[in-house]
Amino acid sequence: MNIKPIRNDEDLGAAFRQLELVFQAQSGTPEADEMEILVTLIEAYEHKHYPISPANPVEAIKFRMEQLGLTQKDLEPFIGSSGRVSEVLNHKRRLSLRMVKRLHEGLHIPYESLLSAA
Repeated sequence: MNIKPIRNDEDLGAAFRQLELVFQAQSGTPEADEMEILVTLIEAYEHKHYPISPANPVEAIKFRMEQLGLTQKDLEPFIGSSGRVSEVLNHKRRLSLRMVKRLHEGLHIPYESLLSAA
């Protein structure tokens, strides 16, 4: 096992190539230990250099609509009138806390996504 820190994207690529070789290793083997170390290093590098911010609330709603095959009309019980739904989806109106609660409970969109800054 020859593991070194990941300092750039070239090192990241090498770490991924090595991870492919040991990914299916049996638990308790040196290869399994190497796999765990590589995963930790890769996650740390990606977290530092490629952070993922929370979803935009409107994008989270649109994503969920797509997943469930919903139309704007289907959002009315959660957001309000068709005009209000349109305003929200076009970034002309912010979500109220009541809308956030209804969307979370009805469509199971995480609070973190609905409350993030748009």
